[in-house]
Amino acid sequence: MLPGVIEQPGLYEVIQRRRDVRAEFTGEPVDDAVLTRVLTAAHAAPSVGMSQPWDFILVRDKDIRTEFHTHVRNERDVFASTLDGERADTFSRIKIDGILASSLSVVVTYDPSRGSPAVLGRHAIADAGLYSVCLAIQNLWLAATAEQLGVGWVSFYREEFLRELLDIPQGIRPVAWLCLGPVSQFQQVPDLERHGWRARTPLGDVVHMDRFGAH
Repeated sequence: MLPGVIEQPGLYEVIQRRRDVRAEFTGEPVDDAVLTRVLTAAHAAPSVGMSQPWDFILVRDKDIRTEFHTHVRNERDVFASTLDGERADTFSRIKIDGILASSLSVVVTYDPSRGSPAVLGRHAIADAGLYSVCLAIQNLWLAATAEQLGVGWVSFYREEFLRELLDIPQGIRPVAWLCLGPVSQFQQVPDLERHGWRARTPLGDVVHMDRFGAH
């Protein structure tokens, strides 16, 4: 065990305990050593052609977070306006972000020029670099959960707005705004399932044998 690292729960337990956190953030600070371990885990993710096409922007500034939160609330209203009946009622009860309540945010970006011009393994699948960034995000999320930190992925935003807000250069894509910090608890059931938006599909429904549709 590494010095200073407490014994962590097993991988399968962490996977099952991981939640998209919105309402349970306490706002308490994240220890610098813990944050470094979480980011190190993210940076250890596999990437196509060893391109490591990610960057991590740590956002603590209250004004920036407030401006982003206002934008997200506006986009929430845009989506809500497309719903009616039961869907509208259900969505009205769902909290979509913890931007202001979390300790900090981590914005993960994708730079397709990283490792160019010859990115080994990307010539036939252009999105392989983007998939690599998603692997880094998953590593971050699981490491944070093991450290008793919550993570919430905010998806109600326009990429161009976020690019301008954080001075992200053109050509670099903001992939995820992640709220991060200590939580009062991890919900036993995911929020969208608890609120009746969607239920988890049984594993048997998504496993196919040799060809799609063959079970």
